[in-house]
Amino acid sequence: MVDARGPVDATAVFGGLAEIAEQLSTGDGGLPALQRTVDVTVDATGAAGAAFVEYGHDSGRVVAAAGALDWSLGRPVDLIHPTLRGLLQYGSRVREFPVDLLGTVGGEHLRGRGLHRFVAAEVTAGKTAVGVLVGGYRDTEGTAGAGERAALAFLAGLVGLQYSLGRGLPIHEGGPVLDPVGEPFALLDADHLVRTWNPAAALLTARSPEAAIGEPWPFPLPLTSGGSVAGAEIVEHQMACGTWIQIRAATVPGSADIAVSFRARADQPSDGRDLFIALTGHELRTPITVIRGYADTLVEHWESLDEGSRREAVYVVGQRARELSRLVDRLLNAVGDEATPGDASALLPFDLIDTLTTAVDDLSPEQRRTLAVSLPQSLPKALGERATLATILTEFVTNAGKYSLNWVQADLTAGADEQSVWFRIADRGIGIRPEHVERAFERFWQLETGDQRTRGGVGLGLYLVRRIVERQHGWVSLRPRQGGGTVAEVRLPRADADALGEA
Repeated sequence: MVDARGPVDATAVFGGLAEIAEQLSTGDGGLPALQRTVDVTVDATGAAGAAFVEYGHDSGRVVAAAGALDWSLGRPVDLIHPTLRGLLQYGSRVREFPVDLLGTVGGEHLRGRGLHRFVAAEVTAGKTAVGVLVGGYRDTEGTAGAGERAALAFLAGLVGLQYSLGRGLPIHEGGPVLDPVGEPFALLDADHLVRTWNPAAALLTARSPEAAIGEPWPFPLPLTSGGSVAGAEIVEHQMACGTWIQIRAATVPGSADIAVSFRARADQPSDGRDLFIALTGHELRTPITVIRGYADTLVEHWESLDEGSRREAVYVVGQRARELSRLVDRLLNAVGDEATPGDASALLPFDLIDTLTTAVDDLSPEQRRTLAVSLPQSLPKALGERATLATILTEFVTNAGKYSLNWVQADLTAGADEQSVWFRIADRGIGIRPEHVERAFERFWQLETGDQRTRGGVGLGLYLVRRIVERQHGWVSLRPRQGGGTVAEVRLPRADADALGEA
């Protein structure tokens, strides 16, 4: 095997490290320092691209990316899957693996972008695993040399230090640092005897590592009829204490060991119900009051109103009715259970340019006046749900105006790469701080407490946009715009991406 490492630009590496040190020493940090660390990872390891994936309660998400992986910003990643957990917890701290081990969909997607292998290092803050730092490479036959591994391990340690300082990290509220229990994980040998039993597993099962290691795995495993591990299956089991757990397992690549991830089955969430009722009650009451007032005026004073007054009243009623309709749709989606990606067979190819053009025509006159549309003549077809694009665009444009002074101009653009079709709304509003780019997608979260009163809204718009997009196997991200403002971007799969990957 050859070491694919190219020459390292020492000036870029040490210059970047100096910038990070200065940010941390002055009390800053957060996402800007994290992003700079990912930039340095590309320079220090010779990788084509790098990314940091922050762990969450249910999955990971790319919160910083550079180089050939910059397109992945905001993308969800199933880092709890036992295949990846096994790779990260088995053997040395820095692990290397081909993209094929990420599964059929993930492997094909990355190969389609010219990436064939990854080097990864799990990041810990104290004893808490907070995420994984990865470098992606384009060659298929290379392997990570000592220099690449040492550089990645050092930079992973630097990210861990940033999380330990807690200056704007974790990115997600309730993220890994706020959830130190982590994910229960076990490593079994070929005879299903426990080799590794992490603290989270001990906490969930009330069985210490000393009592578990060396003993047979105590619960069922997802197995095929032939007795091998069924990596795509989940089995549920009720422990003696009455707690139901969900179990996934996969064979660790390059060994006969079995990686097992398991967790308590989630109950139907009820958090936020009172807040939901309070906020939505207010937001529903406002358009209903306006509609009723203008409708009563038209009924009771039709003869005394001139033509201009009648038209104005009808216009306001229509505008508020559309607002009410959108709000009801958002509320119904918010209480639904459609957060998981949908069946790919239910997604259909559609023309993004034609769909966006139609959606722009459906915006209010005020929104259309402040939106500069610059779309190409044509793009490859996207795969998804055409009807949802109008909702997504409306939310983006509404936010652009809501957080701008006097509705400054926003720009709508679109494009495509080998695997995805995308569109962006870039505004020149008050902008968004880096530490808020992920929190903005949380339910009920708004920019500032005061803004909830002055600008209205229930804090559901971007939350629902992310649900809608991820249901279509796409992803959405926010980032500060250079020079001020915010860029909101949606990426959907290309309808012909599979064919391109096979070419």
